Amino acid sequence: MPSILLSASVRSSLYSLQQTNDLLSTTQNRLATGKKVNSANDNPTVFFAASALSNRAADLNNVFDGIVAASKILKSTNESLAALTSLVTSAQSTARSALASTATTARTTGSVSGLTGASSFAVVAARTITVNDGTTTATITSAGTVTTQQILDGVNNTAGLKVKASLTADGKIQLEATTANAITIAGTATAPELLQFGLTAGVTAAGTLNTARSAFATQFDAIRAQIDQLSADATFNGTNLLNGGSLRVNFNEKSTSSLSVAGVTDTSAGLGIAASAGTFQTDKDINDALTNLSNSLTTLRAQTNVFASNTDIVETRQDFTKSLISALNAASDSLTAADTNEEGANLLALQTRQSLSMTALTLASQSGQSVLQLFR
Repeated sequence: MPSILLSASVRSSLYSLQQTNDLLSTTQNRLATGKKVNSANDNPTVFFAASALSNRAADLNNVFDGIVAASKILKSTNESLAALTSLVTSAQSTARSALASTATTARTTGSVSGLTGASSFAVVAARTITVNDGTTTATITSAGTVTTQQILDGVNNTAGLKVKASLTADGKIQLEATTANAITIAGTATAPELLQFGLTAGVTAAGTLNTARSAFATQFDAIRAQIDQLSADATFNGTNLLNGGSLRVNFNEKSTSSLSVAGVTDTSAGLGIAASAGTFQTDKDINDALTNLSNSLTTLRAQTNVFASNTDIVETRQDFTKSLISALNAASDSLTAADTNEEGANLLALQTRQSLSMTALTLASQSGQSVLQLFR
């Protein structure tokens, strides 16, 4: 198709109108998107610099989600530790209540105070000290000397013996029956040799079971079972830091900055809380339980400090990452954002210019219309 000849003035007006329309389209796009740089065609240097900032912000957003999840896991763990501490404290109160109830089984206490496990006295070699419950006998054989600890271990480590041996607060040997049985002290050691430990050969009559202590023992074991259940239930988002689980928290998009949180095993066994022994009929069994509970409380408090410290670290990094993401996005926006006031003014000016260009084009085309009048 042959080209249509246009006058120079028409072509000039048309070109000016086309330029105005292009600028008008660009300005309208900037106002619609709020950005002065929408693609690499607008400004390659600025576009790719802004893209790098935005991409890192997006990567950190993914990391931020993991940090938030880790923070919630640690907070849940801290709450679970507080609940475990409360249960252990409750068990401690139960054991103390049992100890406050007077024992009613057979009991004999030595007459010599100030003894320690290392206290040692001469006993002719091969002579024995025996403790019998009516069925089973513990035998301590002298090798020339006998220590207090040998007597305690000999009694406590004899399988099936229904007698417990311990030292009282003032250092006296105390023998307690675990059931309604008698306690018989005998052996081939002489009376003076026995008396060195405050012991006297003879029989301590059988007593009766203390039902209150038995009830406290049952309650103690119920609390112990709850400790196991709570430890197993302390799972948050698939992670249980109180039952052998662990946690790793990444703090940047390259995983070069992280925190590893080691879990613990806070079951009753893991905390060293044994089931009630001998239905708490002896002071020794209760005191042993109280010692275990005291140790477990020390462990729980130390764990609480560690997990609280880790929680502080994660929350600090959470706040830092959130601020960094905001700063990156702000930096990206500052490179590409359009000045809406300026673009609004540009739009108004371009609309005026467009109107003037159309008027100029109309005037330029009037010369052709004059020629047309000649044919009428």
